[in-house]
Amino acid sequence: MSDTPFNIALADDDADDRMFFGEALQELALQVKLSLFKNGQELMDFLNLPKITLPNLIVLDLNMPGKNGMECLREIRRDPRLKNVLIAIYSTSSSEKDIEDTFLGGANIYIKKPSSFTQLRETVERVLQIDWQKHTSNLSKETFLLRM
Repeated sequence: MSDTPFNIALADDDADDRMFFGEALQELALQVKLSLFKNGQELMDFLNLPKITLPNLIVLDLNMPGKNGMECLREIRRDPRLKNVLIAIYSTSSSEKDIEDTFLGGANIYIKKPSSFTQLRETVERVLQIDWQKHTSNLSKETFLLRM
């Protein structure tokens, strides 16, 4: 990674999941700026502010009350300003329909929420090491689902 911080926006309604994600990033000691949002509407309100530094990666919990991850994904992919922002779906769901819908909706990767902090830290580290240009140019249903 370069000296410029990699900007990540995480939208997740679970306070513990937001906290653990932040702690995993801290343990990795990488040059990363994390912005946390309690729900999809908060994230979308932020993304629509003028003159913000857009995140490089948006991590979306799929199942949030109010505006869910799928609704955010659709809005983001319709916005020309956000077309190059990477989107990771971050969910407890392993439903084939959810995976298919988010793949077709334009997400870049699907991450099943890990069951332990160690797995979370390893998952976050792996996601941050992805060569996104290569990953997105060769994206298929097989490469879309992050397998740990």
